[in-house]
Amino acid sequence: MADDQQATHDSTYDAIIIGAGVSGLYQLHRFVQLGLSALVIEAGTDVGGTWYWNRYPGARFDSESYSYGYSWSDELLEEWDWQERFSAQPENLSYLRHVADRFDLRRHIRFGTFVTGASYDTDRSRWRVTARPANADGGEHRRAGPASGIAGDHGGDGTTIEVEDVEVEARYLVTAVGPLSVPVYPTIDGRDRFGGRSWHTSHWPRNGDGSTDTGPLAGKRVAVIGTGATAVQLIPEVAEVAGQLTVFQRTPNWCAPLHNGPIPPEEMAEIKTRYREIFDTCDGTFAGFLHVPDRRKALECTPEEREELWERLWGEPGFGIWMANFRDVLVDEEANGLLSDWVAGKIRQRIDDQAIADRLIPTDHGFGTRRVPMETNYYEVYNQPNVELVSLIETPIVEITTTGIRTAAATGDSADDAKTGDGYGDAEHVDREFDVIVYATGFDAVLGGFSRLDIRGVDGVALADVWADGPRTFLGLQVSGFPNLFTLVGPNNASTFCNMPRCIEQNVDWVTDLVAFCEREGLTRAEPTEEAMAAWGEHVVTSGERMLFTKVNSWFTGVNSNLEGRDRRQFLLYAAGLPAYREWADDVAANGYDGVVFS
Repeated sequence: MADDQQATHDSTYDAIIIGAGVSGLYQLHRFVQLGLSALVIEAGTDVGGTWYWNRYPGARFDSESYSYGYSWSDELLEEWDWQERFSAQPENLSYLRHVADRFDLRRHIRFGTFVTGASYDTDRSRWRVTARPANADGGEHRRAGPASGIAGDHGGDGTTIEVEDVEVEARYLVTAVGPLSVPVYPTIDGRDRFGGRSWHTSHWPRNGDGSTDTGPLAGKRVAVIGTGATAVQLIPEVAEVAGQLTVFQRTPNWCAPLHNGPIPPEEMAEIKTRYREIFDTCDGTFAGFLHVPDRRKALECTPEEREELWERLWGEPGFGIWMANFRDVLVDEEANGLLSDWVAGKIRQRIDDQAIADRLIPTDHGFGTRRVPMETNYYEVYNQPNVELVSLIETPIVEITTTGIRTAAATGDSADDAKTGDGYGDAEHVDREFDVIVYATGFDAVLGGFSRLDIRGVDGVALADVWADGPRTFLGLQVSGFPNLFTLVGPNNASTFCNMPRCIEQNVDWVTDLVAFCEREGLTRAEPTEEAMAAWGEHVVTSGERMLFTKVNSWFTGVNSNLEGRDRRQFLLYAAGLPAYREWADDVAANGYDGVVFS
């Protein structure tokens, strides 16, 4: 990246945006259109957000590519040809780089810089933001020397950017941090003791040109800890190249086949003629996907009718089996049980050893009540002779050793059924040796991006304290006591349970319109009332009560056993759907931003 592509070092702006991913880029574009001076502060050395950081083998969309891209530029829609139905990370990053270049956005972005805090100056009605050079993982660069040092190559993409400490201010502050942007490691003793190589999936080793480096896995003894959405994409890729792959699973997830494939040029040309129809369909569905729910109820259909729909959805690409199912399967336990039993049968058909199938079929939640990982040959992996599945329910990890991973020894039926691979140990433990350990252990979902930012509003009140007992927002976009702060992908707005660009565009447009209103009317502050936040919070809770996924421990409900204090459910999403969210937000704007106080 050339030096002239780094944002200039002004200290005062109209707006500051934290993050240069999908939401940050569009918000920057809209602010520039308004004629505002805007600065994006980005920890990476390039744009892309999640598609910059997550370069593990197998990383790709689970939304149809042509439904994920931006809808706001006909020129962009016409000139970009998606190569796969569910595009892989390299193409996704190339697309966002193209957007940044196509609309001349880089000159407004300060790369390689990690925001450490933001405080509101009540007297001057401005946000003061402090930042430091970022390290390779996107966090604050810890230095022993004086505070005026220089940061070098942080992103592994072959670029070097000189970065100094930053203190800037603006009237408007927008957080464009992703809901899955802060990685979490498991709470296992001895992680720093391991003598081989180890990393989190979001910190995957890169070649000098920034591409994914799979060399460290070829022929090696590899451990993957975790079987969530990331791991389900990763594991089949690792199994192809590793000498031995051992998967450590605590609880299985329901997975469904992705059915990816190339998009031929003639099909891509036809898709371009239907873009308006495609985006209109997405805007009208519950979570912004192309898949339209069946209006029938599973419990009112015959077994033959249920079988017909489920077989069709199972064989189609994408989230249809989750999002286009009968309308009662995510709200009625009996209907969900029927679907879960049917999917369990499909899983068993793909696994040779039924004892392994037992370990891969969830028993603690029904299908679709957690996020459904989309997979390609995931279940077949466990038929390979070089792949071992270790249940951490049966044999928990005791510690990471210098040479690998020590688990408790299996007992009873578990001992008879378990594959022990190359493990050794004593009567109480099994030791397995590895060359590489990969942590596919997920993220501090939704709240993590905010936890890393010390955001302080009126009278120095910390956002972390306001949210100590759970997030409180208005529309998931604003917080009382934090004037002119906008949380684009915050808790309790539609974007956290959505084909994200579809909801992101809705949120960015709403924020932009409110800012434009302030600019026209000469207003300096906008923040919601406590009453408006309370009403929104009640709506979030009541709209989620009927949904089965609010009754299950998952990142949807804020539960994460690897984070202290995150063992209590607090619903982080918005469960009434994108159309209902848009209607509420539009009504607020149409009624003079009812619930927002201006000064």
